[in-house]
Amino acid sequence: MTVLRVRATGLVTGLAVAALTLSACGSASDKKPAAGTSAVPGASAGAKDAASATSVQDFGGMEALVAAAKKEGRLNAIALPRDWANYGALIDAFQAKYGIKVEVENPDGTSQDEINAVTQRKGQDRSPDVVDLGNAFALGAAKQDLLAPYKVAAFDKIPEPQKDAQGRWFNDYGGYISIGCDAARIKECPKTFADLLKPQYKGQVALNGNPTKSGSAFGGVYAAALANGGSFDDIQPGLDFFGKLKKNGNYNPVESTPATVQKGETPISIDWDYLNAGYADEFKSKGVDWQVNIPADGVYAQYYSQAIVKWAPHPAAARLWQEFLYSPEGQNLWLKGYARPALMGAMKEAGTLDAGFAAKLPAVPGAGAPVFPTPDQVDKAKKVITGGWGQAVAG
Repeated sequence: MTVLRVRATGLVTGLAVAALTLSACGSASDKKPAAGTSAVPGASAGAKDAASATSVQDFGGMEALVAAAKKEGRLNAIALPRDWANYGALIDAFQAKYGIKVEVENPDGTSQDEINAVTQRKGQDRSPDVVDLGNAFALGAAKQDLLAPYKVAAFDKIPEPQKDAQGRWFNDYGGYISIGCDAARIKECPKTFADLLKPQYKGQVALNGNPTKSGSAFGGVYAAALANGGSFDDIQPGLDFFGKLKKNGNYNPVESTPATVQKGETPISIDWDYLNAGYADEFKSKGVDWQVNIPADGVYAQYYSQAIVKWAPHPAAARLWQEFLYSPEGQNLWLKGYARPALMGAMKEAGTLDAGFAAKLPAVPGAGAPVFPTPDQVDKAKKVITGGWGQAVAG
């Protein structure tokens, strides 16, 4: 399946090591619910309508939430490709468990595409119910009042820096920038950003998308900055690095996808480790020896965030989807796709983490907890990227 998952820029902030370490119905009356709400028999007397419930308890319990979601029968999702972080398995499992159809619009879209769909379809049945955003975009969406506050049952176990205090967004899965390489085509695979400048890699080094729109590409530039004397306050060295790659002919403007990897069009791809590791599994039987290395000179991680749209047309299904994603079943399915779930530490402590999947994660160089940029640093970096990327890689 050809997928270009250009998830728009988003950096997790203040992540602790634990990060590496988952409605409501109206009261049971016979009155017709107001527009946009749903009344489900069996809910507790104090339960709220689906659109305003901020927790499953607030809703009246899981049984009531499931009943309301099944009554809606549908979940509008957007920008969720099946081979991104094992989303296909997550969607299939949710549908099989609850009998609720998940409709995914524009699976190859960016976080900005998601925000656009939310803002343009307010009040419409076609509006997305839920979004999966780069963290910077989740912060922006919260500021725009686009997101509904909701705290999943496992909310208290999500590390503090990875969630909004009001529950408008919370991080779900993430990974590290890595260098993927087709060892059948490349004699000696690069392992660091410094290696990528070597002349033997002429025309071979690609990114997954454009860093002005793509979270993975943005992460690649940030990692390159860290590898070249930059910092979270100074991403310019990352732009300068790609300028050098362009000048010496090593930069490949083809945006890497599963198809370009399989065809050999992007034999070296800077991308999230969970995507590169997935390619290694997916294409092994097709003669592609895809090797994955997290560069020691530019160790950089990012998590993506889940959120419920404030005017979700299927508010109960949206809340049930979040509960599923943050259950041990949902979190382990992300782990199976090589993505590090937000509840990894809590699940390891509770004994619910799949140790076999965890053992297959790509090794991270160095020791200790990584440090992540603040929202202000992210905003500053985005402005630098937006203003300078075109010039850095201009023909």
